[in-house]
Amino acid sequence: MRVPLGRRSVTGVVVEASAALPEDTDVKDIAEAIDREPFLPGTIVELCRWVADYYMAGIGDAIATALPPGAQRRASSFKIRRVISATAHGLSVIAAGEHRLGTKQVGALNELASAPAGLSTAELRERGFGADVIARVLSRGFAASRDERDERDPFESAAAMTVVATDEARTLTAEQADALRRLTDLSAAGEFRVGLLHGVTGSGKTEIYLRLAASVVRRGRQVLIMVPEIALTPSVAAQFRAAFGARVAIQHSGLSQGERHDQWQRIRRGDVDVVVGTRSAVFTPLPDTGLIVVDEEHDTSYKQEESPRYHGRDVAVVRASRERALVVLGSATPSLETYQNALSGKYSHVTLGKRVLDRPLAAVRLVNMRDEYADGGPDVVVSRDLVAGIDERLGRGEQVLVLLNRRGYATAVFCRQCGDTFECPNCSVSLTVHTARAPRHGSGQVAWKARCHYCNYSMTVPKQCRKCAAPYLEQAGFGTERVEHQLREHFPNARIGRVDRDAVRRRGALTAILTKFASGELDVLVGTQMIAKGHDFPRVTLVGVISADVGLGLADFRAAERTFQLLTQVAGRAGRGEQSGVALVQTLYPGHYSIQLACRQDYPAFFEHELKYRKAMRYPPLVAMINIVIRGRSFEQAMSDAIEMTRRLEPAAAVAGFAILGPAPAPLGRLRGEHRVQFFLKGHRRAAMREALKAVLTGTPEIRRRITIDVDPLTVL
Repeated sequence: MRVPLGRRSVTGVVVEASAALPEDTDVKDIAEAIDREPFLPGTIVELCRWVADYYMAGIGDAIATALPPGAQRRASSFKIRRVISATAHGLSVIAAGEHRLGTKQVGALNELASAPAGLSTAELRERGFGADVIARVLSRGFAASRDERDERDPFESAAAMTVVATDEARTLTAEQADALRRLTDLSAAGEFRVGLLHGVTGSGKTEIYLRLAASVVRRGRQVLIMVPEIALTPSVAAQFRAAFGARVAIQHSGLSQGERHDQWQRIRRGDVDVVVGTRSAVFTPLPDTGLIVVDEEHDTSYKQEESPRYHGRDVAVVRASRERALVVLGSATPSLETYQNALSGKYSHVTLGKRVLDRPLAAVRLVNMRDEYADGGPDVVVSRDLVAGIDERLGRGEQVLVLLNRRGYATAVFCRQCGDTFECPNCSVSLTVHTARAPRHGSGQVAWKARCHYCNYSMTVPKQCRKCAAPYLEQAGFGTERVEHQLREHFPNARIGRVDRDAVRRRGALTAILTKFASGELDVLVGTQMIAKGHDFPRVTLVGVISADVGLGLADFRAAERTFQLLTQVAGRAGRGEQSGVALVQTLYPGHYSIQLACRQDYPAFFEHELKYRKAMRYPPLVAMINIVIRGRSFEQAMSDAIEMTRRLEPAAAVAGFAILGPAPAPLGRLRGEHRVQFFLKGHRRAAMREALKAVLTGTPEIRRRITIDVDPLTVL
């Protein structure tokens, strides 16, 4: 409904009708009741209320996450097309030849006669019949017009990638058949269940998803397939579209607002059996959800970074529990939380230990970059082994993936004379260097931009130092742009593409690049973690990992877990076709357990090693954790507020038995112009910690406006 708020009018959603107000409360009348029936199903509203409560966010933020684009102006959100169809009179007259129409009008009427459902004005225009021709047949009563909703179809571009559709006659491996049977039995029970499908890369998890979804749809229920990245949506959606036809919808932020709106409305009307989407798809209004698949469940992309800071996987589990559905969490490298739940029996544990067709896992070789630096100097980016490996694959007509989980050309600019570093004026980070335009080969004519990846502040890199005016500016570090540039220098005849957030800003660019690579139009694809998971490129026989240990230096308790997952996932992109694959991993720390065990793709051993560390340091999954960040105009203000909050929390901590760590300056001390101080709550009673925080915030409303609360954080930076 639309309601007055101050001098403006806003759209709101009614979540409760029984609230009582004091008698002297001044209440304004509702301006307009937009919907005569609930726009969001009650199940989704209740799920949003749970999200708001658990993640300590406003109910408005949670509801907004569940609404489709354009929900506040829905009357104008539908695209309308004008459709022209022949009338009975027109058909009889044209059949008898008794008319006084020109050649063009007769041609248009014949076209309409062969199209019982009618043709849009755009279709008639494409066939050479303009507005004057249409007006003539309409004015004579030979045709009639009507307005129809023109639903925008994202599959026109999303299905561009060539995929192999599911085939019920295809023989499953013994492991696949057993996994499908166990999951089908769980689904057929019609009760809430959670299953971990723990399968090595290339073991055929998607085929199991397809067949399991088919069994659920046959029972009259709907299916939600969640993927972590927009990059994975086109190929997955195309496979489900091939299996289920038009009763498949897509939901993710890469679609236009109109496409998302129309897809959401199809789901709400009950015209859809399967929804494929990213994190926010967990709120789609399916009427009777029987199966939710969370593919690559370990992926950090399922965690939202702004309010409400929900985790899509965990919300999916809660939704399934309320709708008596099966949740399948799929991964080759499960999160420690999920794997522990499987080992404890809370989740069913279904494993796939072999690749389909008994294809071997990629052989993994480590390249010690200390040796490379000793021989080639500190500026080496691509090792000799990787150059040789790429050259060999190019000679055989095979493809190569090169991963570096850091975008840009260089990570910093500094002056050799005075040491000044180009830092963001709003955030406590160095500016990342990007090429403002693609360098012309051999010319050296490059324009450089320095940009902050947090607030998007940017500046042109000058020719001399801003402080001392010396012309000795140097670039340090490297990102995907520099890797691409060096590979072009090594292999000038190779067809090289890049996938990172900068390269795929334009709508449709990501699908276009992945399609070109899948069809063999590119030889080498350089990218960030967007290329490390889920993709199936049979021609890829070599994967190169640049700076495999880039995340190990972070002061984050999940650093080793993320490194192990990323390396295992990217190595799994090699050797998925008939040729065997190799992964070359460049690192300064070849002896680190996360890298060693990722090379062996030994998840159980990594879990045991990492769990010992988490237990000793009292980190999740052994305890629950909440990260609280206080922002202020000055560091002193932020620290003072944080100290006040922790002081007020101490009595509850003593009763409930949770620990308060901090406050201390946040690792990212200033962000978008605000100073940041953080502290943590650790304990076994998550509800008690949340209630204690709520009580303190109620008593300190002035602090509440400057606080960020992250329940179950995936990062502490």
